[in-house]
Amino acid sequence: MTTTSEARTRRSGRLMLNKVPEVTIWFWVIKILCTTVGESFADWINMKLGVGLVNTAWIFTAVFVVVLGVQLRLKRYVPFPYWLTVVVVSVTGTLYTDILTDQLNVPLWISTTVFSVLLAVVFGAWWLRERTLSIHSVNTLPRESFYWLTVLVTFALGTATGDWTLELTGWSPGVSVLLPLGLIAAIMLLWKFGANPVLSFWLAYILTRPLGANIGDWLASPKVAQPGEPTGLALGTFTTSLIFLGLILATVVYLTVTRSDVTETYEASHTPQITANLRRERTALAGFGLLAVATVGLLVWAHSQPHVGPAPEEDATSTVHLAPGQAVKKFPSTKVDALRTLASTSLRDVQSGNATAAHTAAQSLRDLWDADQASLQPLDNTGWTFLDAQMDQVLKTFGIDHSNPPMSPAHQEVELRTLLTDMR
Repeated sequence: MTTTSEARTRRSGRLMLNKVPEVTIWFWVIKILCTTVGESFADWINMKLGVGLVNTAWIFTAVFVVVLGVQLRLKRYVPFPYWLTVVVVSVTGTLYTDILTDQLNVPLWISTTVFSVLLAVVFGAWWLRERTLSIHSVNTLPRESFYWLTVLVTFALGTATGDWTLELTGWSPGVSVLLPLGLIAAIMLLWKFGANPVLSFWLAYILTRPLGANIGDWLASPKVAQPGEPTGLALGTFTTSLIFLGLILATVVYLTVTRSDVTETYEASHTPQITANLRRERTALAGFGLLAVATVGLLVWAHSQPHVGPAPEEDATSTVHLAPGQAVKKFPSTKVDALRTLASTSLRDVQSGNATAAHTAAQSLRDLWDADQASLQPLDNTGWTFLDAQMDQVLKTFGIDHSNPPMSPAHQEVELRTLLTDMR
């Protein structure tokens, strides 16, 4: 019997083997690894190398177009190009959300809402055309195109939702790992009970983004923390990226050799699953609803609890006073030079009247300073605290990380000159 889907497949041209791996434990392990390395590697390029958020986004968008083009030309699932595409799309989707938040100052709740609606639209269009959202039938070019568009949006949505959760709760990276991990475990139990497998898959897929990102932040964050807070492991973004890239490569090699996640190989060695029970599926759907209500309740409770937030703006002035150059005496000269370059660039743009460029340079300065905290603060906590306070004064004049609007160029110039004097 010829189904509507099969007829459409013939009309669309190229018939392929399934282009997505079988959803085994390896799928979820490598997905989380890709998400973590995507977060940490993007931070390293953006902050450590001083490329900047927008430039990093342009770079990864171009890389995404190239690797996606290679992936789409294949006629079957091949582990290396597939998972390379996942890594790149994880970085790209994350950067788009970060640009909305950090560059355009879009509130995270708005980003979350917009990406949720966009994901619903993509799913709707996919369903109307193909009558299935299952990843077990990604065997035509249109279906694969819908699949990768969905993946891109889920990464952007996962980033916005995860960051918004941290903003609401004030949780540390270590604690923040527990929420998405617990939700994924609950979804797995509901799937085992009889929940719709397609719905279960995509819910878990979205949650792997904040889970992987939180794991990456926990590993890379410095051990220095507020009293009573769990600390990070201080591995840094570069070391974290190397570790996870190595784990991804080892896993991809294993999957390439064993072909254990190829759909055709998996189906040949496993008994087909029992047909879904409609009654169980409806009960599990109610379980998803209760899980959502419980999650909202937890976030509301966490938001109402006292938690460490940004220091009040009026307390941004350091009580420590150091002579010019004393604060950076124990810091590596290469790192200080990179910070001075960005501060000088911002000052030069302020003096020339280029407000946009000055703001961008100041934001890059903030990103680099935050990225260097793990390596600089342990060297000289007093010097780091002194400079951090002055750095905050500079950011305040630009309205970066503060609620006030940007101040006059004269104020910006004064604070930038003070910072440069402290770093000379």
